[in-house]
Amino acid sequence: MKNNFPVFNKVTPSVLETMPYEYAGKDINVRIETGEFTCLCPWTGLPDFAYVVINYTPAKSVVEFKSLKLYLQSYRMVGMVHESVVNNILSDLVKTVKPKEMCVNMEFGIRGGLTATVSAEYYGKK
Repeated sequence: MKNNFPVFNKVTPSVLETMPYEYAGKDINVRIETGEFTCLCPWTGLPDFAYVVINYTPAKSVVEFKSLKLYLQSYRMVGMVHESVVNNILSDLVKTVKPKEMCVNMEFGIRGGLTATVSAEYYGKK
């Protein structure tokens, strides 16, 4: 049986959806983790794997999980360096969710004997 999930060859922020945060005005921390992220090395075309941690404080909305999964999967066939991936994810999520603050942390798998951990942070208006 074939799944009817979309296949992406470019980053697709349009799949991101939000839901209202029912406790607007009450600060909480939302932490989302996945070890299923992959993109392509722009120089070799080989896959890069990463463990992703997204932490944020919602203002009026929260990200819908299935849409986030589809968004992260849209990187699968895209060639992008680690630093660009992290900044791109942060930028797309901030535009969509409009959090009070957010941090995206990615631990990329070993390449050439080196492990890279890259983080980007957003601090909105207090």
